[in-house]
Amino acid sequence: MSSGTLMVFNGPGLPMQFQTRELPELSAGEVLVRNVYTTLCGSDLHTFCGLRKENTPTVLGHEIVGKVVEISESHSGKDFAGNVLNEGDIVTWSIFSADPASEMSKLGMPQKTPGVFKYGHATVTEKDAFHGGLAEYCLLKPHTAILKIPDNVSLPVAATLNCAVATVAGALRHAGTVKGKTVLITGTGLLGMVCAAMCKDAGAEKIIAADISPQRLQQSLAFGVEETCLMTPGSGAENESALSSLDSEIDIVFDMSGSPEAMEEGVAVLGIGGVAVWVGAVFRQRKVMLDAEQIIRRLITVKGLHNYNYEDFVYAVDFMRRNAQRFPFEQIIGKEFSLSEAEQAFEYALTNRPLRVGIRIEGQ
Repeated sequence: MSSGTLMVFNGPGLPMQFQTRELPELSAGEVLVRNVYTTLCGSDLHTFCGLRKENTPTVLGHEIVGKVVEISESHSGKDFAGNVLNEGDIVTWSIFSADPASEMSKLGMPQKTPGVFKYGHATVTEKDAFHGGLAEYCLLKPHTAILKIPDNVSLPVAATLNCAVATVAGALRHAGTVKGKTVLITGTGLLGMVCAAMCKDAGAEKIIAADISPQRLQQSLAFGVEETCLMTPGSGAENESALSSLDSEIDIVFDMSGSPEAMEEGVAVLGIGGVAVWVGAVFRQRKVMLDAEQIIRRLITVKGLHNYNYEDFVYAVDFMRRNAQRFPFEQIIGKEFSLSEAEQAFEYALTNRPLRVGIRIEGQ
């Protein structure tokens, strides 16, 4: 256990490098975890193909689940929920490490703390390399929220908890009460599928999904969606008309697509007092155009969410504990690869667009 392997990303279009590095000694408050499964998030794909800029070299992958290997003496020895941590426990952890005493943490936005450390986004240095999912190990920094994985949740599903599922939990928190409401979800990637399931679990009256992919819309029906609307790429007026013809008045719209057209059209069909929560627009594109008069007259609220806070993370794990078998989360992995095949995994994900591609790391 004196060394471990990692797959280093050097930039778009450059070959990834399979390296072996020495494992550093644990510092105060750190926990060493052996990664066992990583899923490739949309932001990983954006970085890989150059849509998203990241300092390199880096180790991509932040949707991770792993096994506790070693806990530093100064660590509390407990997870974020207060459960005792033991060697061999299967855990996941917040995608960031933030100072709990910071003003942003006190305001419930720890992910926006100045100097926040983000797993899967940090630069590889001589002394600090094990901080991403595409590696055998991950060294968890102090103030990282660690949570044990429920026994009924599989490794591939568990890997998505600390990003996709926790982010959706944050979106529902932003939306307010979902129970008894009619919800529209624009974009049925993994965020949209989880959003539908989470809204169903929270007691939504009706869940509608809109997307440009008929296959994704069909798949969403198993996650709690009751009505679908097929959109046309880039066609504002046509899509707005299609959404306007829906039978129900929309109380809440979640945009998980990041498409400016989808965000505009979603807000346009909100009822009086409606809430729009935007999650998907995480890289630069054209500006969104909204009718300010209608925002005012219909008392519309628009909220944005980037990442999540600790209560969202806890909610995500509890949600999956209760719903892992209720919805077909096991179907989200389109194909699995080994760590040494990480580059092929990215190519497969970009070509085939499954909800997620998995990297099984244990036993490398």
